Amino acid sequence: MTRRARLWVLTAGLLGTAALFAAACLRMPPFGGTWHPYGDRAVQAALLQRTANTVSSVNFDQRAFDTLGEESILFAAVLGTVVLLRRTSGERRVTPQPASVPPAVRRYAIAVLPLALLIGLYVVAHGQLSPGGGFQGGVVVATALHLLYVGVDYRALERVRPVGLYELADGVGEGAYVVLGAAGLLAGSAYLANILPLGTFNTLSSGGTVPLLNAAVGMEVASAVVVLLARFLAQALEIVDEKEEGRERGERRKRE
Repeated sequence: MTRRARLWVLTAGLLGTAALFAAACLRMPPFGGTWHPYGDRAVQAALLQRTANTVSSVNFDQRAFDTLGEESILFAAVLGTVVLLRRTSGERRVTPQPASVPPAVRRYAIAVLPLALLIGLYVVAHGQLSPGGGFQGGVVVATALHLLYVGVDYRALERVRPVGLYELADGVGEGAYVVLGAAGLLAGSAYLANILPLGTFNTLSSGGTVPLLNAAVGMEVASAVVVLLARFLAQALEIVDEKEEGRERGERRKRE
């Protein structure tokens, strides 16, 4: 395809997108008005499904299939990063040196780490009740672990972060969401349908499948962020020519 043809295809796509966007905007209610049909229906559906947090009801019940797509995008991004940043035959790992961290920073990081980890788990567990959920709580959990890197050094982080286990947990979280969706089909309903008992409103056991899907997303997001950062932090790699390395070793032996 020539450059001119590609520009025509791009122009047609942009014009089509602009037309659809303009048509959608013309059908929207006025900004700041009192008529919010989508919001009213979303709140009503959340109350019917006994989910106190309407946002979580939208994410994991009313539009749970969209959330599966969002989670899969993160999963695919991490998988691509693992493949692209894998160590090749011409690379070697440089042993990380102990870091010099100011005592105040070290004390702060060690004190905040358990608190941040607890807050992250709380946000995940209470996603169907209060603002937050698996996406937000998963990021907080992963960030809490990396306070060891900020407050101590990279070696301390490595001791509590077996990357292989987090890669496994990433896959388990993604698979759990898919399997929970298939449970709706086995129950004779639609994929990702809310088929579990709804429980008592505003309690941890409320919302049916919402807390389970929320937990699956929390596991996947936390593990994905840990694996993602691990691959970037592990880029203390040097590409060394084998002949040049052998020559340097020979020179060092002669000097010794």
